[in-house]
Amino acid sequence: MKKLIYLAALVLCTVTLSTAHADENAVRQALSQSLPEFTIDTIKPSEIRGLYEVSVGATIFYVSEEGKYLLQGRLVDIKTRTDLTEQKLASVRLAALDKLGKDNMIIFTPKIKKYSAYIFTDIDCGYCRKLHSEIDQYLAEGITINYLFFPRAGKGSASYDKAVSVWCSADRNKALTEAKKDQKIPNKTCENPVDAHMQLGEDFGVKGTPMIVTEKGNIYPGYLPAKELVDALASEKK
Repeated sequence: MKKLIYLAALVLCTVTLSTAHADENAVRQALSQSLPEFTIDTIKPSEIRGLYEVSVGATIFYVSEEGKYLLQGRLVDIKTRTDLTEQKLASVRLAALDKLGKDNMIIFTPKIKKYSAYIFTDIDCGYCRKLHSEIDQYLAEGITINYLFFPRAGKGSASYDKAVSVWCSADRNKALTEAKKDQKIPNKTCENPVDAHMQLGEDFGVKGTPMIVTEKGNIYPGYLPAKELVDALASEKK
């Protein structure tokens, strides 16, 4: 009798897994036909039956099991008041930053490394300049600052051209500091990641600069003094 129950459970599990796999394929096929410009990273069942979670780059959305309906928004657990989408976006953001790579960022490194933060910055943004003018305070707290460019005026603007010139400088850290002080730096062009930075910022939903992304993938929009940022980063390690 126990053997029959075990076999029945095994068959049910196999059927369920096969059905789920078939539904995922249906979603993928439907999306490839209707949204061919999307490069889908993952498709998996969401917490709501019949709704699939789809990740594309640093974006998450939801699709019905037959691939007919697409839903953009946040999935919230009402009982715990937890934003389930935000929790998953954090790991998606980190994966996107890892894919971009540290070689494509301008990094200010402290003598003793304790924490790390990614900052989308605009050279001409007032609060971006304020943050960078206090860079020694962040480094003193042991925070590694990984800069990505997000010129809010867009591609081809003066801020964009400055970002490219900074990247193409022999000493990027020095050039960035000079540009933040509104000092003139030589105009230069070269192969650069500024467009990739901007696209990632768009994917992350940057509305203004600076925007800080923690080493856990959480977002803090706007300027944070060094003490407040280190408190936020420390709380993530608890």
